[in-house]
Amino acid sequence: MQKPIPCSIMRGGTSKGLYFLADDLPTDIKERNQLLLAAMGSPDMRQIDGLGGAHPLTSKVAIVSRSEHADVDYLFLQVVVDKAEVSDVQNCGNILAGVGPFAIEQGLVPANENFTDVRIHMVNTGSYAIARVQTPNGVVNYSGDAKIDGVPGTSASVLIDFLDIAGSSCGALFPTGKSQNIINGVSVTCIDNGMPVVLIQASDFGLTGSESPAELEANSNLKDKVEAIRLQAGQLMNLGDVSNKTVPKMSLVSKPLSGGLVNTRTFIPHRVHEAIGVLGSVSVATACVLKGTVAHDLLQQDFPDGSTEIVVEHPTGQFTVEMELSDSSNFTHFKVQRAALLRTTRLLMRGEAMIEISYT
Repeated sequence: MQKPIPCSIMRGGTSKGLYFLADDLPTDIKERNQLLLAAMGSPDMRQIDGLGGAHPLTSKVAIVSRSEHADVDYLFLQVVVDKAEVSDVQNCGNILAGVGPFAIEQGLVPANENFTDVRIHMVNTGSYAIARVQTPNGVVNYSGDAKIDGVPGTSASVLIDFLDIAGSSCGALFPTGKSQNIINGVSVTCIDNGMPVVLIQASDFGLTGSESPAELEANSNLKDKVEAIRLQAGQLMNLGDVSNKTVPKMSLVSKPLSGGLVNTRTFIPHRVHEAIGVLGSVSVATACVLKGTVAHDLLQQDFPDGSTEIVVEHPTGQFTVEMELSDSSNFTHFKVQRAALLRTTRLLMRGEAMIEISYT
């Protein structure tokens, strides 16, 4: 017998996932994860018997509920495509873009006349964000002229302001205590400003940075080297054994190709991102502006305190991160006062997911 579970399918930024109210899911984590695996159709490379899109970027889940700490709690879960695994070890800033609209649609947050600010507690890391949702006449608006790279067409903008996210997963912005470390003879920067990321100059692997995701994924020697560094970096970043974790992400940085500040190719960690994750881009942008990192060494450009825009290039376009800095030239006193960016989202479907499942 199939069990109907209310859910919505939403595109958030350059990702897509299932959005659930926490009250509609089992409280037992094992039962909940079995249900989500069945809903997505995992484990199966095609996810043919579920709602997943056969790619990590389209096999994501948001669980939303009222919060004691903010307007809503948001738990992000990554449902692995080809394994019976559900991970809660990271946030997702793309799926975050749909949380505010979903919360308003579900009656968790009352809509204002023109726009509604939704304060979101990101349960995975205990950090916070404010999403500004367009709500003309008290109704969520998804149509507009905002365009983000990696998504066709235009939609209404969702401005996301991240609040004090430094070290949210690793305990410190530079969890190793250094702006650079040497791992397997390669200079790396381990940073966590919302997402644990390891930055490496692409040239250290003999790459130009212009390689496509498909080219990088086909390079087994490169993937082995990147993974070997990632496993050691995970220990240094207070993440423990990361062999079965989706963090840290690995970002190869190079000089810009299309007028941005820095170019990236990001392993997430075993596939190469067609773009770059929201919080991953914030961590990369932060490394660019702080002296001593491999990104700053690459760019050889200083940034004044105050507000600045960092344009991060990725395989399908660019990502602009607005930042406010103080003491960026001082490794021991620097402060990222604010990080914000623009995303779009769209409600694709709402109804019931039909789950064929037996709990054991």
